[in-house]
Amino acid sequence: MTRQSHLRLGLCAAALGTAGLLAACAGRAPTSNAAHAPLAAARPGTLQACADLAARAALPGTVYTAVTEVPAGTVTVGNVAMAAPAHCLVQGRMNERTSPVDQQRYAIGFEMRLPVAWNGRFFYQANGGLDGVVVPALGGIGGGGPRSSALQMGFAVISADAGHPGAMGPRFGLDPQARLDYGYNAVAQLTPMAKNLIAKAYGRGPDRSYFGGCSNGGRHAMVAAVRSAQQYDGVLAGDPGFNLPKAAVAQLYGAQQYAAVASAKTQSGQPDLQSAFTPAEMKLVADKVLERCDALDGLADGIVSNVQACRTKFDIQAAVPTCAAGTRDGMCLSAPQKNALANVFKGARNSAGQPIYSSFPFDAGVSGANWREWKFASPATRDAGAVAFIFSTPPLADRPQGLPFALGFDMDRDAPRIAATDGVFRESALSFMTPPAAADLGALRDRGGRMIVYHGTSDPVFSSDDTAAWYERVQAANGGDASAFARYFPVPGMNHCAGGPATDQFDMLSALVDWVEQGKAPASITAAARGAGTPVPNAEVPAGWSAQRTRPLCPYPQVAVYTGGDTERASSFACKAS
Repeated sequence: MTRQSHLRLGLCAAALGTAGLLAACAGRAPTSNAAHAPLAAARPGTLQACADLAARAALPGTVYTAVTEVPAGTVTVGNVAMAAPAHCLVQGRMNERTSPVDQQRYAIGFEMRLPVAWNGRFFYQANGGLDGVVVPALGGIGGGGPRSSALQMGFAVISADAGHPGAMGPRFGLDPQARLDYGYNAVAQLTPMAKNLIAKAYGRGPDRSYFGGCSNGGRHAMVAAVRSAQQYDGVLAGDPGFNLPKAAVAQLYGAQQYAAVASAKTQSGQPDLQSAFTPAEMKLVADKVLERCDALDGLADGIVSNVQACRTKFDIQAAVPTCAAGTRDGMCLSAPQKNALANVFKGARNSAGQPIYSSFPFDAGVSGANWREWKFASPATRDAGAVAFIFSTPPLADRPQGLPFALGFDMDRDAPRIAATDGVFRESALSFMTPPAAADLGALRDRGGRMIVYHGTSDPVFSSDDTAAWYERVQAANGGDASAFARYFPVPGMNHCAGGPATDQFDMLSALVDWVEQGKAPASITAAARGAGTPVPNAEVPAGWSAQRTRPLCPYPQVAVYTGGDTERASSFACKAS
């Protein structure tokens, strides 16, 4: 869809005022009345059983290892103590087996937290990274420093390890079934088990079911929106790595670009990727992006809201000074450095120039620690291991691992392995990791389900350009407008799921529930900064911002435009067509 088409839709929607009429603006009839009407609201309930739940909820292949009554208090996740109401904690595993391929023991580990005061809803907490760990089942609501959780709101929440132990690292990819469990099968197995457990705990099953996660958890959510559409009423996908195998290969491509301009070696004699660009050099790039693009939304405030307009305003070759030979003072970049960054942001390609993964937008968040960690450290660790053991068919386990693997990975010969199969691995990584027909959300739409996707525009590993392109395909598959059931919210400046110079604290789950059960489509979502003095501060909030600056996050392709008033308050901005 062209920008002019979006503008016409926006003007028409403003004139007619409803999602159904917006569909007519796009030249089509609404898909169905059911798809636009809210689903019945969930009814609250009370926990009826805990101590004897293992017996009540017995299922073949499921072992409950502990059932515990937990009083109201706090649960620590990472270094943060989150408040939790009184609940029943159920821990266990499913489908325990010994692999005939690598002779390792596998099972799908999980925990469920069932609040005494239940809101009638179920939340599947999809976890990030390589999974492998049963993270406390509190239920993330979106953003970098949430002050609440799904469990606090009264949801029954499940968390799982996706079918393998974290101690294995990426080596679980040597087992074909573990690959499938990680990709999609653990969700398929756990969902009915969890609903059975809820029914036995409360005397009835959940009225409404929600699915949410960020990063790989966002990928899980995107997959569930297609594969498990009949099981979930609302899906919340954050910074979704729905093309994770491609993104991981792109990380290796980036490592090769950085190695070419690295100015130092590691102790082992490998290029030190961190030396390719100093923090001062990346801050220079961020400053030049702000110089060209910050005010495009009506206010120079350290946030680039209009990412699309910035594409034509910022060109790294012209905007960033070129260093004289031998100069490296943080005030310029060498020509090879510029070319390396230009190549990475253009998107990974093979020697024929064919794209392997999406482009990335230049944004102010490129100067932060999260961006550096993903770009310069992760390729030799997370990405090399994932590509070698999980995403390549057959696995490339016999190659030297770490940075040598990343630098030796051939974009012509090796990259196609993510789409390959063989007699042992009968599904390719692109099959088991990505949503089948990702833009076809018809099953979710037609049952009245809703989907919210958000993505930081400074995400260094999963591209918000890729998510925007996905949403364009969803729009096209729905006559030009999918906003009646699916909306995408870019988060300007935010890095991977959190951080960066951004307003990254927000509650997407409440907005999703209101949309699913009350028909209140989110016209915008208010996000706050986490400056000094807030419960979980973000060190990259600029000193010149209010510690609790707020901004509206706008549904794509609209952007937040300053309309006048207090520059630190969301009420001074409006979501308008870009």
